[in-house]
Amino acid sequence: MNVIAPAITLSTSFRPKTRLGFNTRVSFNDDAGPAQGLRDGIELFKAAERLGYQSGWAYQRHFDHYLSSPLPFFAAAGQHTKHITLGSAVIPMRYQDPILLAEAAGTTDLLIGGRLELAISTGANAAFDAVFGTVDTDARTEAKRRQSRFLAAITGEVLHTVAGAGQGAPEGAELRVTPHSPTLRSRIRQGSASLGSAVQAAELGIGLISGTVQHDHAEGETFGEYQARSIEAFRSTWRETWGTEPPSVAVAASILVGTTAELREKYAAYDLERRTQGIAASRPKGALAPANQPPGAQISPVFHGSPDEVLEAVLNDPGLAAADEIVLFLPPAFGLAENVRLLTDLVKTVAPSLGWTPAA
Repeated sequence: MNVIAPAITLSTSFRPKTRLGFNTRVSFNDDAGPAQGLRDGIELFKAAERLGYQSGWAYQRHFDHYLSSPLPFFAAAGQHTKHITLGSAVIPMRYQDPILLAEAAGTTDLLIGGRLELAISTGANAAFDAVFGTVDTDARTEAKRRQSRFLAAITGEVLHTVAGAGQGAPEGAELRVTPHSPTLRSRIRQGSASLGSAVQAAELGIGLISGTVQHDHAEGETFGEYQARSIEAFRSTWRETWGTEPPSVAVAASILVGTTAELREKYAAYDLERRTQGIAASRPKGALAPANQPPGAQISPVFHGSPDEVLEAVLNDPGLAAADEIVLFLPPAFGLAENVRLLTDLVKTVAPSLGWTPAA
């Protein structure tokens, strides 16, 4: 592939992309089955690392044809890669035991050499309460409580001091999560779908990754405009709260570079599917049809076309311009070969003109 987009001078409002990532659901269909889907997922991470991608992300989704338990997958993928960071985007805290998650995260991070990045969220799916159990408070309040407990656990705080004999540890012992990865907390992000969650991330002192669904945007405000406003709120709140420069912000986006007429037609069809079916678009064979898109929510646009057309669209999108890292959101129904083609065409054409350079 030798198609290279022309050199473009970036505007002062466009932040050069220091990192490039991708987001996969590690999906599987009824024909090949989950074992093949997991193996293909590992091959995808290996291919991305060879292409110079700095990060790879996997989406967690329960009870469907997608990855439900990211940490064992990352522990496996980490044995086949050396440099690329491995991240969850996102893990809903409402359905996690925060201490067990902290233990699993610390173990995984140490196994893969400190390359784990966890994106967590405080959203919830009411349909899952019947399985995971109801709570006395509302789902978001409970998710925030578990998030706070999780952050304390991975920081290495004392979770309990043994008060008497017979508790399985000496009296006075201070119980902390082990094994402990001392730098893991610096690699925790909040998966954000609203300005409020972006502000919360800054107040907690964790990073930000902006997803492909939004809530609470103003009337007439585009997806990119609201995304840029949320990113600016995160950065300004971080500076006010911590007095330092905020960490890099990642943005997930569907950027499908069509280097042939056939691919451009295929990606245009995916765009139409996203615009007409919303979150139900692009499902592998056998996957469940999700519930209707929440009222007032909007999904991110699909940037597709020739390399020049995609580059122009990306440069002119306020949300992508404001981000430090772009994470390519891969269509869930695409197979391994289709996804590798997407990864390859993006880095061979558009990405260099965004200020990006591949990892060594």
